[in-house]
Amino acid sequence: MYYVSTRNKADRSTAAQAIAQGLARDGGLLVPEVLPNLSKNALGTMRDMTYQQRALYVMGPYLDGFTSSEVSAFAGKAYGGGKFDVKEVAPVRRVDGNTHCLELWHGPTCAFKDMALQMLPHLLSASLVKNQEGKTVCILVATSGDTGKAALEGFKDVERTRILVFYPKNGVSAVQQLQMTTQEGGNVGVCSVSGNFDDAQTGVKQLFSDAALREQLAERGFFLSSANSINWGRVLPQIVYYVSAYCDLLRSEAIQSGEKINVCVPTGNFGNILAAYYAREMGVPIGRLICASNANNVLTDFLRTGIYDRNRTFYNTISPSMDILISSNLERLLFSLTGQDDAQVKDYMAQLNKRGQYHVEEKLRTRMEKLFSAGFCGDAQTKAVIGRMWKQHRYLVDPHTAVAFDVLEQYRRESGDETPAVVVSTASPFKFCDSVLEALGETRLAQGTGLIDQLAQVTGIAAPAALSALKDKQVRFTQNTEKEHMVDQVLEMLR
Repeated sequence: MYYVSTRNKADRSTAAQAIAQGLARDGGLLVPEVLPNLSKNALGTMRDMTYQQRALYVMGPYLDGFTSSEVSAFAGKAYGGGKFDVKEVAPVRRVDGNTHCLELWHGPTCAFKDMALQMLPHLLSASLVKNQEGKTVCILVATSGDTGKAALEGFKDVERTRILVFYPKNGVSAVQQLQMTTQEGGNVGVCSVSGNFDDAQTGVKQLFSDAALREQLAERGFFLSSANSINWGRVLPQIVYYVSAYCDLLRSEAIQSGEKINVCVPTGNFGNILAAYYAREMGVPIGRLICASNANNVLTDFLRTGIYDRNRTFYNTISPSMDILISSNLERLLFSLTGQDDAQVKDYMAQLNKRGQYHVEEKLRTRMEKLFSAGFCGDAQTKAVIGRMWKQHRYLVDPHTAVAFDVLEQYRRESGDETPAVVVSTASPFKFCDSVLEALGETRLAQGTGLIDQLAQVTGIAAPAALSALKDKQVRFTQNTEKEHMVDQVLEMLR
């Protein structure tokens, strides 16, 4: 299987080349030329498999050039060895009669990004060998909160890698920031950027397209790659947990074979729900793909109107991982739904870069409407949902997951569609203690990491060990930069 750029499908790469490169040279995203189809009996076959076995089954066809034993070993290292605090890795919890929650935060950094970023370092390291690459890879990451820590943890002290994470100053939660700035490892770096996530993400993309920087780094023995979801090696492992969720519902007899489910995903950069789309295209019986946004509802407006317009007010919300106005992975969906019309996609992205907006044709809008529904939820309602979920179900959720529960309720109320639904839970509530405590009615909040203990005491739920341990860690990184000077941080790290 080859991979092509969304802006030039004549640019073909092997799986190893696509994973090592991260971003296409023309600024496009790399996607498989074709999606493999699951066989008729595949979901039944995977029903009683472990998560690691399902990962091999799903990912294998995408990874030409990698042996089954290699991928199996990677899955064992990524999802075994006690890295996840439940044996299911990504358990599906029943909330009520036809609503289930896919918990993706049982990994080492307590966020769904672990599902991909525990796998990516193994894929990337193997890709370097297969590509006979002699240089050291420098991973550049822009994060809205969770990707940064998950990438830092995944690549910590991995041979022949360096990793530098940029996050928006004052744009992540206190726990998220502390997770990053206390990161251990000899090959890691962290720096805040004045501005919002889009500033950090745009800055990283500009670094990738900087020919002079590439040449300078090559002379020093380095090349750039990405751990953001612009890297196909990030999206591919995410497909697995949608397949796995369906298999778990079959195993628990919550659904029958072939029965459709709806999926509601809180998303900002569109990578998480894109993986659900790919799972659907492969043959998982997913009905509606419900896209949940916060007050930064650029995706809601786009999916409803066909007009993507980032020229709007940016809001800092209590669900910061969705505080995004430029949803990079949407480009992959456009490439697919236009029938791989790379010229059209390239034009849309040029319009977005020049004018901050583009308008898709009616035929494409109709295709999206057949697949997607969308809604958004503000901070006040998000807190109300957190409180209601705890009061009615004794189920504690973080602000991102709460947004998804609210948008699912909106969808059901408006459509009357009571199809069994899976809400994707993207982070532990202990990563957002202040907002969750306020939602539970607490008015006097502890300071710093004391919030973690307070939430545990109020709810009787033990905090994840990785977060409880933060109180004993020292801050290592305090650097801040303007987006125009991010290149200086890269050159300083790679002296």
